[in-house]
Amino acid sequence: MMKRLATAFLALAAATPGWGQAVNDYPTNARAEYVFTCMATNGQNRAMLDRCACAIDQIASVLPYEDYVNAETVLRMQQISGERASMFKGMAEMNEFVARLRRAEAEAEILCF
Repeated sequence: MMKRLATAFLALAAATPGWGQAVNDYPTNARAEYVFTCMATNGQNRAMLDRCACAIDQIASVLPYEDYVNAETVLRMQQISGERASMFKGMAEMNEFVARLRRAEAEAEILCF
């Protein structure tokens, strides 16, 4: 009975367009980079690996990958000095990208840490 139920669930998941992709639209290297950075910041142990992996999974569930890339780009550009960086520091649209990422990270921290 359980085998049939599991098979039915997997068939339903495969038949539902976009259902699995919404959670898995981040490339593996982006997830790995996040986890490596998270672990470097918080600790190099198994518990932190699990927490950091949970965090990027949670972020991916609420923030599309394109928005994640945009926010990361803005954050990197804000660290640069000079005229090029000024548009990334003052524009409301740029700040909104970062704000959405920060909200997703805060939610992930609550759920995973």
